[in-house]
Amino acid sequence: WDNADFSRGVGTTFYQEFSTLNTAKPPFVRDVEAKVRQYLRSSYSAAWTLKITWEKAPVYAPKTDTRKTITYQAVLTTDGFRSYILMLYQDGGMQWDYNRLPSTNVLIGYT
Repeated sequence: WDNADFSRGVGTTFYQEFSTLNTAKPPFVRDVEAKVRQYLRSSYSAAWTLKITWEKAPVYAPKTDTRKTITYQAVLTTDGFRSYILMLYQDGGMQWDYNRLPSTNVLIGYT
């Protein structure tokens, strides 16, 4: 794991909440439902979804070039009984130079 560092004024974090229990579902939520169905091969209808985006996030390390940034998202979704998370990364995966990070055993994902 490594941390993003927004303290130098580079990058942005924002979120968008979708409560869809009794409302029409926007295309983003329908896409999330389709991904859950595809990957898990089960029926799924989202009641609530949260999209968090880290845009142009620089790595946390004083020696690292702030021009090397990454944009990624975490999408949390639930139908009220089951909950899922999708981790979405920009094309090309993690763009941070892991050879310059303090730790060399870098992972992408969550626990």
